[in-house]
Amino acid sequence: MRMGVVVNPAAGGGRMRHEWPSFAAALERRMGAFVLRETTGPGDAAQFALELSRSGLDLVVAAGGDGTVSEVADGILRAQQEGHEGAALAVAPVGTGSDFAAAFAIPGGAEECAARIAEGTTRRIDAGRVSFLDDAGRPAVRHFVSIASLGVSGPIDRVINEAKAKRRGALSGKALFYLFTLRELLRYRFQDVRIEVDGGAPVEARIALVAVANNRSFGGGMMIAPDAVMDDGLLEVVVVKGDSRLRLMADLRLVYTGAHKGRDTCIFLRGRRISVTPLGEAGRNAALLDIDGESPGRIPASFEVLPGALAVRV
Repeated sequence: MRMGVVVNPAAGGGRMRHEWPSFAAALERRMGAFVLRETTGPGDAAQFALELSRSGLDLVVAAGGDGTVSEVADGILRAQQEGHEGAALAVAPVGTGSDFAAAFAIPGGAEECAARIAEGTTRRIDAGRVSFLDDAGRPAVRHFVSIASLGVSGPIDRVINEAKAKRRGALSGKALFYLFTLRELLRYRFQDVRIEVDGGAPVEARIALVAVANNRSFGGGMMIAPDAVMDDGLLEVVVVKGDSRLRLMADLRLVYTGAHKGRDTCIFLRGRRISVTPLGEAGRNAALLDIDGESPGRIPASFEVLPGALAVRV
C-alpha cells in the first residue's frame, strides 16, 4: 500500500513534535516506507493531501487533531473532484480536540495506532461541503467530516487557535473548549438568522449556535448532535436559541452527554441541503463559521452532504 503522512507538529499544544518520532517508527515498521509532509501553517495540510492524492497514493494519514483531519479530508475530496481516484484517509490522533478519532475509537498511542492503520478495514463515510464568504468577503468552499457550525463557535475557535499559537493550549481539548465557551458566551451578541433545510419552511431564530453535523461531537467531546450518523446520507442540524446567556451557561454541561436534546431552547432538524442567511442588517448578523475547529469565514452559507464520498481506514 502506497502511503503518505501529513503531520502537524503543532498539534496537541506541540505534543506531536515530541511524539512524531515514535509514530513514524511504528508506521514504518507496520507499513513500510511512506511519503512525509510537515505543515507549517493553516492550509498546508489540505494542499499536501491534494498533492499526495494526485500522485496516486492509496492512503493519506492525518497526524494531528481535528483541524488536520479536516484539511487532509478536504484535499482528498478536492482530488476526487478533479477526477483522481482518491486516497483513503487514516488518522494518527494527537490534538487539542480529536472528536473524529474518538468516533471510531482510534487509539492515541503510536504502536496501537499504527497497528490499527495496518490491520484496519476501509469503509466509506459521508462528508459535508460548505460554501460561504471568507473574511475578505469572497466566495469560498470547504469540506468537513465532523461538524460545521456558526454562531458562538466561530469566535470560540478563533480565541482557542490564538491561545494554541501562543503555546497556551496545555489544557485538554474538553477543558480548553469549555473555558473559552463560558468566556465567549458572556460577551457574545446573539444573532438573527434564517435556516432552511431541503427547501422546507424556513426557521427564523435568534441563535447562539447552529451546528450542521456529520459526527456527534465537537470541541473535545461536546455531544452536540447525539443522533448524527456518519454514513446515513444526512446531516443533523441543531439550532441552539439565544434566549438567555445565564440559561445557556447553566445548560452547557448537558451538551457533554446529549441531554440538551430535551430542552426547549434547542431545535433538531435533519436533511441533505441546508442554508443559513442573516436576517435584518447583514453586517450585524453575519455569524462566524466553525468548520471542524477552524473559523475561515461567515454566513451566508450553504451546506450539503456528499453521501459515501470519503474512504476511511479504521
